[in-house]
Amino acid sequence: MISNIFKLKRKKALSILIRIFSVFYIVLLSGCLNYIQDVNIYPDGSGKMSLHYWSNLPYDINSDELKNLTFFSPDFLKKEFSSKYYNLEGIRVYTDSTDGTTHAIINITFNNIDSLNYSRTFQGSEFSLIDDGTGVKIFTQKIPSIKNGLASDSNKYNITYKYTFYGKIYDDNSTERNGRTLTWKFKPNEIGPGKTIYVKYKPFKLRETPEWIYILMGIVIIIVMFYLLRKSN
Repeated sequence: MISNIFKLKRKKALSILIRIFSVFYIVLLSGCLNYIQDVNIYPDGSGKMSLHYWSNLPYDINSDELKNLTFFSPDFLKKEFSSKYYNLEGIRVYTDSTDGTTHAIINITFNNIDSLNYSRTFQGSEFSLIDDGTGVKIFTQKIPSIKNGLASDSNKYNITYKYTFYGKIYDDNSTERNGRTLTWKFKPNEIGPGKTIYVKYKPFKLRETPEWIYILMGIVIIIVMFYLLRKSN
């Protein structure tokens, strides 16, 4: 399937699609790439996101040809993922020497995950983080449908959404859970008309333990040890 995609006519078709949709949706709609969206959401709604996609059919096409495609071009990705609604922290495109697969990783940070809805890149994702008035938050994100015609051989590909929440999780519809990290993992043909990520949780009051707490704890331990040693003498 991959070899057919990179024929001249398909390249022209992709170039037309790219003018219409963001690279985010080109990657997802193709159904021909593995995709991982890894997100950390802090208690105040800010966070960081890593978008990682790659081809696991390295022998169907030369890796240099893959890199020349727009969604494996660092210059194109920098242009596509530059936005005033989040910070672009870095882009990396590389070929894994162990299996020949070509990868692209885009890292961003955001002040509020809801703001991603205003960016061209994430149009249609419908991020939502709502407080129910008691301090409990409900988070949702829409996963777009995969075109059936492009999702053949879907058993070879995975689409994965991974979220880490800094709080107590009450309810979710994830496929896997490891502590505060929830994972939604699908084959392209399992998504159908689309899916919705759902999590209900109560954020911790602090995003992370302040440094001064560790310093204070260290001072207290030193004082206690000093008195214990002095008493033993």
